[in-house]
Amino acid sequence: MALTRLTRLVTQSKNISRHEQIVQRRSATTTPSGAILPEPEKTPFGLLSIVCAVVPGLLIGAAISKNIANFLEENELFVPSDDDDDDD
Repeated sequence: MALTRLTRLVTQSKNISRHEQIVQRRSATTTPSGAILPEPEKTPFGLLSIVCAVVPGLLIGAAISKNIANFLEENELFVPSDDDDDDD
């Protein structure tokens, strides 16, 4: 079984080395005839949409953290000591 896998790996590596000699041509910015495509339309990404994406994430993260902290304190897995609050 290991021998068949090894031979398959060797043949695949030989095939890969043959394909490296082929020059790849990017056609993402050009047509098949070689003409340059027009610039794509830009969608405005305003400040309001950024705020609408960030604020719910922060609120959900804060709520999850609060619930986990309450769970840990109720089950006495982590209880902050009173010595931490000393203001000398």
